[in-house]
Amino acid sequence: MLEVYDVNHTYLMCDEKDLAELLKDATEAKDLPGMADIDASLLYFCGLVKKHNKVALTGECADEIFGGYPWFHKKEAFESSTFPWSMDLQARTFLFNENFIKKLELKDYIDARYKESIQKVPILDGESKEEKRRREISFLNQKWFMTTLLDRMDRTSMYSGLEARVPFADHRIIEYIWNVPWEFKCRNGVVKGLLRDACKGLLPDELLWRKKSPYPKTYNPEYENILKNKIREILDDKNSPVLPIIDKEKVLEFINLPSNYGKPFFGQLMAGPQTLAYIIQINHWLKIYNCEICFN
Repeated sequence: MLEVYDVNHTYLMCDEKDLAELLKDATEAKDLPGMADIDASLLYFCGLVKKHNKVALTGECADEIFGGYPWFHKKEAFESSTFPWSMDLQARTFLFNENFIKKLELKDYIDARYKESIQKVPILDGESKEEKRRREISFLNQKWFMTTLLDRMDRTSMYSGLEARVPFADHRIIEYIWNVPWEFKCRNGVVKGLLRDACKGLLPDELLWRKKSPYPKTYNPEYENILKNKIREILDDKNSPVLPIIDKEKVLEFINLPSNYGKPFFGQLMAGPQTLAYIIQINHWLKIYNCEICFN
């Protein structure tokens, strides 16, 4: 981009310590535990951008409407009977204690919301089974996943005093793209091929046709060590509000195992270290609202 266009390009860097410390601020900005360090880094960048700009454009929602996410393409997503970005329930609950998991009745709740959503998917006569499933995945993405990301973008930006605008969320684009056949959206097997074709001549080919690059997450072991120390502090504090819902032995065992970066439990970015970061966020959220968990 710098070679082709005369742009004012600025590199923004967030170190591991800042990222970990911002987990709490990100929880407060969202008013809920969220996507852990992904939210924290976005909050950090919004704060830096605000120093120089009042308004920013973001690329949120392009993946949802043009089919950019992995679950638009993976066989297991087509064969699943749940939300395709979070198919593994065990991966999301294994650090909680069994009593809490039982009380939540998570599987029943997820199944009910999924079936409720699927029943609302508009059906197009004559579509193949595969196309019908793609339409379902698109609908689920727009009604659930996209809503989550838009809420995150709005809250993290406004928390920083930045106005973030999302042109791909324009209802006219979404309504138009909804009935475009998949063979156009992913022409010749190119992910988001329709969007790339539309941008020919606007972007350098090296950027236009590169492989999808998800929002970055850190693989730095120092970040993970910081999280582990924070988790140990939570476990050692008998007043930590999250203690009644987690299995302390499982958590201790988990922080001593090698990290699994390759099996996300939510979306495409939430893996091993984010599990620890999420627990830190839950604990902080319970603490700021002075919540006490008890089981009848």
